[in-house]
Amino acid sequence: MRILVTGANGYIGQRLIRDLLLEANIVYAMVRHESRLQTEKFNKRHPDAKLNIINADLLEPETLKNIPDDIDVAYYLVHSMSGKTSKDFEELEKLCAQNFVNRMNQTKLKQVIYLGGIANSNPLSKHLRSRVNVENILRTAKFPATVLRAAIIIGSGSASFEIIRDLTEKLPIMLAPKWITTKCQPIGIKNVIEYLKGVMLQEKAYGEIFDIGGPDILSYRSMLYGYAKARGLKRWIFSTYFLPPRFSARWLSLITTADFSLAKNLVTSLKNEVIVKKTGIEKIVPIKCYSYEESLQRSLIKVSEEDVFSSWKDAFIYLASKNFVDIEVPEYGCFFDRQEFEFDRDIEEVKNNIWNIGGERGWYYWDWAWKIRGLLDILFGGVGLRRGRRGGTQLYQGDALDFWRVLKADKVKCHLALYAEMKLPGEAFLEFIVDKGPNGKNRLRQIATFRPAGLWGRLYWFLMMPAHIFIFKGMAKSIINTKHTN
Repeated sequence: MRILVTGANGYIGQRLIRDLLLEANIVYAMVRHESRLQTEKFNKRHPDAKLNIINADLLEPETLKNIPDDIDVAYYLVHSMSGKTSKDFEELEKLCAQNFVNRMNQTKLKQVIYLGGIANSNPLSKHLRSRVNVENILRTAKFPATVLRAAIIIGSGSASFEIIRDLTEKLPIMLAPKWITTKCQPIGIKNVIEYLKGVMLQEKAYGEIFDIGGPDILSYRSMLYGYAKARGLKRWIFSTYFLPPRFSARWLSLITTADFSLAKNLVTSLKNEVIVKKTGIEKIVPIKCYSYEESLQRSLIKVSEEDVFSSWKDAFIYLASKNFVDIEVPEYGCFFDRQEFEFDRDIEEVKNNIWNIGGERGWYYWDWAWKIRGLLDILFGGVGLRRGRRGGTQLYQGDALDFWRVLKADKVKCHLALYAEMKLPGEAFLEFIVDKGPNGKNRLRQIATFRPAGLWGRLYWFLMMPAHIFIFKGMAKSIINTKHTN
């Protein structure tokens, strides 16, 4: 079967592609640029897989001509939830959906499958209303549409799971807003993928809307307590009516990995109950649905094994306006901090230290200073250090790494290049290179590059210079000398 997956670099998209390739399908993964999808992950698991990358942008109709005409099924997994304003993502989602329909009406497409959100209560939040608008646009096409509406998705790397995890792990006592009592029906990521695959070319599903959820109906308070129980933690949660939505969103963005824009859109949606009402999919796709507790346990095992295949952070929220491949470390009009040290230590040990940087491992020197910088970034609306890093010892181009994004990750040549996504009056880059020095000895070259934006950018660099002198030098020396333990 020939299958198109839009939103291929997102959390759901990557999981779906992985499973579709297991069944010898020909999969077309649509991304704005091939660098946005880490194909190495799929090639390792499916060396003979038929994965084709399509460079196309739903906001640029001309690029959609790259989609083949003989597609059998298309998955529409595109969301724009992290736009700067509610109007941003509503308008973007409408335009994307309409451009998609216009192009696919010209093909031999037999079915489109859309994953949205449960929207059975009124009034709907702007986020859920936007999802319904997309449904309506897709259902105007000449090909049949199948709509699956999910509540909170529980899986290692999902935004919902990571927020629940952050809140429960970090806060022994929580003063929560009134939405903590809202009911929802969470569903495990495995079941979501099973439903998405199960409705393919099922004529009984054509033109239908199905709600999908697990067997448990829980309040958000119960979900937090459920996580605490699974982790053996004692937690106390109190609700109050005196926390306005904007304050709740700011609080959520400070504590969890969600940025303020995403947190704000989530908070406004939490007033709506998301409980399964549009039933019928269980007759078409009869599967065992995991309980909330079972989905949590499966997720925690993946996290503990550092086997998180995809994360909500993979969708390039913070680089949405740029083609990732076009970002290069600049050479002119910049300030630099260059550190260079030769070493006698085993070169593989130094490489491993570089590839384990960030996240829980930290930045090898003055971690407290990095944490302060991360906190300041959050206060100014940035991402801070909350995103951490991919589990395990691998880094791929495009990975989120605290408040950096991986531009290049060539472990064979040992060249790691990072692009700063923190709030800055300019652009910042950080490179680590291990090679041979002039006398033939192994050396580490660490280069911090800053391209200032105007006078404020130049002032920022000179104000930070005293800290940089100690931090960058200390970090380079520690990377060479630290003994890494798994």
